[in-house]
Amino acid sequence: MDNIELNKQTAIRFLEAAGANDPQTVGDCLAQDGVAVAMGGSKFAGVRSRQMVIEGIEALKHLTRNGLKFTVHSVTAEGDRVAVEGEGNAVTSDGTPYRNSYCWVFTMEDGKIKRFHEYFCTKLADDVLWPVAEKMQAFGETQD
Repeated sequence: MDNIELNKQTAIRFLEAAGANDPQTVGDCLAQDGVAVAMGGSKFAGVRSRQMVIEGIEALKHLTRNGLKFTVHSVTAEGDRVAVEGEGNAVTSDGTPYRNSYCWVFTMEDGKIKRFHEYFCTKLADDVLWPVAEKMQAFGETQD
C-alpha cells in the first residue's frame, strides 16, 4: 500500500472512531504531537492538542445520545494531505437533532495525523451543541 492510500485510510479510521466515541482508536491515529484546529468563529473554535482531542471524544459521549456519526461523501489525497467532505448526524443528550456539514483537511506524517483543520457550520454548532455543553459544565456532568 502506498503512503497516499495509508493516509486516506487513517483519516477515515479517525473519523469512524470519533463518531463511535472511541478515544483509543482516535489516539492511535494521531501523532504524539498532533493537533486539531476547529476553524471559524464558533465557541468550539480553536487549536487543540492531541490530549484535548481525545478528551473531546469522551465529552461527545455526554453531549450526544449515540455519538456523532459521520458519513463520508468524498476523499481526496495528494502527498501528505487528505481532504474529506462529509456530514455528521447526532441527537444531543437533550433530544435535539444535530446535522452538520464538514470538511476536514488532514496533514499526515508517517501514517499518523499530524494536524487537521475542521470546517463546519459554526452557527449550527453554537445553536445546538453549545447549550448542551454549557449545561453539562454547570452541573458537572462530564464524568461517567
